[in-house]
Amino acid sequence: MDYKKLQNGSDIRGVALEGIEGQSVNLTEDVCRDIGRGFAVWLKNKKGKDNLRVAVGRDSRLSGENLCAWICDSMVKQGINVTNFGMASTPAMFMSTVTEGYVFDGSVMITASHLPFNRNGFKFFTENGGLEKEDIKQILAVAESNEQTGLETGKLVDGEFMDVYSKILADKIRVATGEDKPLAGFKIVVDAGNGAGGFYVDKVLKPLGADTQGSRYLDPDGSFPNHIPNPEDKEAMKSITEAVNQTKADLGIIFDTDVDRAGAVLSDGSELNRNRIIAMLATILLREHPGTTIVTDSITSTGLAEFIKEKGGVHHRFKRGYRNVINESIRLNNLGQDSQLAIETSGHGAFKENYFLDDGAYIVTKLLIELARGKKQGYTLESLISTLSEPKESVEFRMNILLDEFKPYGQKVIEDLTAYANGKDGWSLAPDNFEGVRVNLDANHGNGWFLLRLSLHDPLLPLNIESNEFGGAKKIATELAEFIKSYDKLDAQKLFDFTK
Repeated sequence: MDYKKLQNGSDIRGVALEGIEGQSVNLTEDVCRDIGRGFAVWLKNKKGKDNLRVAVGRDSRLSGENLCAWICDSMVKQGINVTNFGMASTPAMFMSTVTEGYVFDGSVMITASHLPFNRNGFKFFTENGGLEKEDIKQILAVAESNEQTGLETGKLVDGEFMDVYSKILADKIRVATGEDKPLAGFKIVVDAGNGAGGFYVDKVLKPLGADTQGSRYLDPDGSFPNHIPNPEDKEAMKSITEAVNQTKADLGIIFDTDVDRAGAVLSDGSELNRNRIIAMLATILLREHPGTTIVTDSITSTGLAEFIKEKGGVHHRFKRGYRNVINESIRLNNLGQDSQLAIETSGHGAFKENYFLDDGAYIVTKLLIELARGKKQGYTLESLISTLSEPKESVEFRMNILLDEFKPYGQKVIEDLTAYANGKDGWSLAPDNFEGVRVNLDANHGNGWFLLRLSLHDPLLPLNIESNEFGGAKKIATELAEFIKSYDKLDAQKLFDFTK
């Protein structure tokens, strides 16, 4: 098989189980063993030494134990000393490379994030963070070859790290608040969606004094019987909102499968995700680091940009993709421009103070510190974003490109639309846009904006539209449909239906 097809940006993902029609298993035992060998060779070359230690963890997916056994055995045969941590979170696996007493040369997390139950994959880390796209290409190239490390067989042992990682988070809250049980008196509920995030209840919240009764789906179950573990999923957010309302909780927390993303629900039942969670974290960080730059993905709202500016910060809107926003924030820091947060609307958020690691549990930890402080000082989490202007309407259309070689066609649509927008009455190209074409529309043409971009990996042109008035999104879509209808290799039927 073509191993390159397993690459998904800076991760490896594939089909690990039968069960969905039309999807054949491509993460077979042989493939997983080859990937393990590929990582072992890559790591040996990267580190320039022979005595290598690697930690491996997995989320709750049904295929996880098999994939773990295969990749561990493969790396051991390549001379790597492997520690199997079992059930873990993606951020914890990175932390195993930098935490005193552990400091592994590399780590592997077996996960496919929020994808369906039959999918799985691998994320790789060194102490410098997650691997880049070029690193994954190299690993897969070795996997396709017969290259070996040439080392004597290593050893495999079982280990435990989630207790250590959880204590790091709990102690951060204790230090920030000056209390041993700063969450005493708070009702906090968690919905882990049967992913790997259930640890946060027993190992962080309860030791800090929180009442967690009413939490949901904490037990790992890779069939995900209740809902998809994904803070962007409507059913998932409905579930945690119900838990908050039923228990009258002070805060509800929801994690994705491998806990590198998080969302929340405030005590009034309002969702804290997308623009709202970015605004809250920006408020916290701008108080701690006045004037810092907040890097976001391309589809954040105009209201968020205004909010960050009002708080004294700089909003830097960049490309979609969590590695893109993280790398851009790191780039700005290297240029001398302080940037404390890189965050996508999907919930991937990485802090400068935390190794620029996208860690959903760390995001929640920052919120809990603020919750505890607010009780002392007489303010609520809700009050932190009370001045955030939110759009009246927000819609997304994912338009398929009906071609095998889709990228040139997609780029042509974007180039043509850029030229079209530049001369159209009531439209103006947004400044400092780094992805696709973003256009602002005045009060006579929908009072909002749209962004058309080419998907990173799929034959898609996603279109996001926001308006500051009811009915404005339809007005914007109608004007845009006049342009789109001339491109016959673009499936825009849902956009056309919306305009009727």
